Amino acid sequence: MGVFGGTQLSWNTLAIFSRSLSTMLHSGVNIVKSFQVAGAQSLNPKLQQASKAIVTDIRKGKQVADAMREQGAFPDLMIDLVDVGEQTGSLPEVLLSLAEHYDNLVRLRKTFLGAIAWPVFQLLAAIFIIAGLIFLLGILGSSKPGESVDILGLGLVGTKGAIIWLTGCFGSMFALFIGYQMLTKGLKGQTMVHSLLLQIPIVGGCLRSFAIARFSWAFALTQESGMSIEPSIEASLKATGNGAFIASIPQTLAMIVAGEDFATTLQLTGLYPRDYLEMVRVGETTGTVPEALQRISPQLEEQARRSLSALTLALAWLVWAMVAALIIFIILRVFMGYVALLNDLSKGI
Repeated sequence: MGVFGGTQLSWNTLAIFSRSLSTMLHSGVNIVKSFQVAGAQSLNPKLQQASKAIVTDIRKGKQVADAMREQGAFPDLMIDLVDVGEQTGSLPEVLLSLAEHYDNLVRLRKTFLGAIAWPVFQLLAAIFIIAGLIFLLGILGSSKPGESVDILGLGLVGTKGAIIWLTGCFGSMFALFIGYQMLTKGLKGQTMVHSLLLQIPIVGGCLRSFAIARFSWAFALTQESGMSIEPSIEASLKATGNGAFIASIPQTLAMIVAGEDFATTLQLTGLYPRDYLEMVRVGETTGTVPEALQRISPQLEEQARRSLSALTLALAWLVWAMVAALIIFIILRVFMGYVALLNDLSKGI
């Protein structure tokens, strides 16, 4: 999953499903019945189908995690933690933690979308207003040949010009979206794009904060659940959803296997800030890294929220600047057009 679909289930669906399973297992309901009820209660057809298949596989003797993995609908982190929870007898607690994790991701996404909605609306309004001006000025000028006003200086006039303008604007946005999706489809592309984004002020800080918060939460949970260090680190880095962090898995595991301490290993990846490394180093000294990360998890999530607020504010100012630039440009073009018209008239007197 990224910072803020596909073949997997949504965060909201996963949160509801995980909490429902956790509640029933805590109440003593057996695993088969829990999946039956939780799946049947879901409004997601894909989850309903996956739950039925999981129940069938469990009855055949398969482990829960293996049955979930075969469906291709659940994130790797959830499957790995369910596997550990099943082996250690802590599955209800693991599922509850997963539910809280996905609920938090949903809240953060809503916060981001809510903050950026108005600036995006302004940008879309500006695009349509310009299209309307192109159309109207073309219609008004059609009654007097040669007097149509090209407000953008791009040869866009009348109905055809308005259509070209809208197609160009929305086509460019769509092309950027598709380009990003294609580039980040594989790990190599994710690593390249995310590494680049991490270098951009504000954007990089936000992505880094989210990745570190997710890593810390996942590492603390996997360690507390009894997962061994290597799969725990791999699952936690994958949980970041950031290609740059995921690409550091081989280096991180190799250094841990070679006996390097955890804080130094993280430091050599160049992905973690100094203050975070110092907290990890202190926890490692006392042998309580998972507990230390669990304690600071709320602060890390709050830092991620602050980074998100800074990013949305920056995006809002960027959109407002684009809208203002478009308005100023149109005013200048219209003004220059009238000045040219007055000059032509004065020459004819």
